[in-house]
Amino acid sequence: MHVFVTGATGFIGSAVVKELLAAGHQVTGLARTEDKAQALTAAGAQVHRGVLEDPESLKAGAAAADGVIHLAFIHSFPGFLGAPKKDQRAIDAMGTALEGTGKPLVVAGAILMLKPGQLLTEDNIPNYAKVPRKSEEAVLAWASRGVRSAVVRLAPTVHGDGDKGFISMLIGSARKKRSAGYVGDGSARWAAVHRLDTARLFRLALEKGVAGGIYHGVGDQGIPFKEIATVMGRRLGVPVVSKSRLGAFLHMGFLGFLAGSDGPASSQLTQERLGWKPEHATLMEDLEGDYYFKPR
Repeated sequence: MHVFVTGATGFIGSAVVKELLAAGHQVTGLARTEDKAQALTAAGAQVHRGVLEDPESLKAGAAAADGVIHLAFIHSFPGFLGAPKKDQRAIDAMGTALEGTGKPLVVAGAILMLKPGQLLTEDNIPNYAKVPRKSEEAVLAWASRGVRSAVVRLAPTVHGDGDKGFISMLIGSARKKRSAGYVGDGSARWAAVHRLDTARLFRLALEKGVAGGIYHGVGDQGIPFKEIATVMGRRLGVPVVSKSRLGAFLHMGFLGFLAGSDGPASSQLTQERLGWKPEHATLMEDLEGDYYFKPR
């Protein structure tokens, strides 16, 4: 299969490209800069030059492919302010190119805060008016228009070597503040999944996913945040302290808000439907390794 991948040089995307190529697929990755184009070429993929904000370029990339995996998202400021709407436009552009073909369109989504305080399963579809998820809503809408569109909801922590996400940021904050914090009694739970397990899941969703399918990238169903903070504190040699919600925000910035968000999630149905099973290190095992605590 010829697969068009956006976000192809990112932390997750680069692993997805490698997974697809190893499985015998042909890959074309979206690249906005020359260095990213060179990285794709070095990995054995073809290059489609363009940016997420250019719907026509995305449409052309999707039209030339047998399927699409969409991983790109604007995380940086100030583009982040309008990122959900831009992502929706990107999905709709690629959906238009695939309409009526039955070809797959697999898009990355998010688990956190979809069902706070309760176990989220793949069958839980929120009221999008109350819990806006423009990307997920857009993807599912294309399933009725002849696109084999599916969502892979990702745990808030996709971990492994090269991670610059929430866990790395929390460790950086704890190192700077000389303490590792958690909110209240630390019982808020975070789901997690290894980067390489995530890559395999995207490939399986592309190959075997159904129209309107929702799949969960979850290895650890829900780790109490106090346990995460405790390992960070021990590895950094700093105190582990409880914070109020306001105190956590002052201590960790927006990460303090996320640290108090309880969001356990299951991947049981994903494992049954796609034959996927997490096989790589758990988050706690990764935190006992060397990568996250190397001097920066």
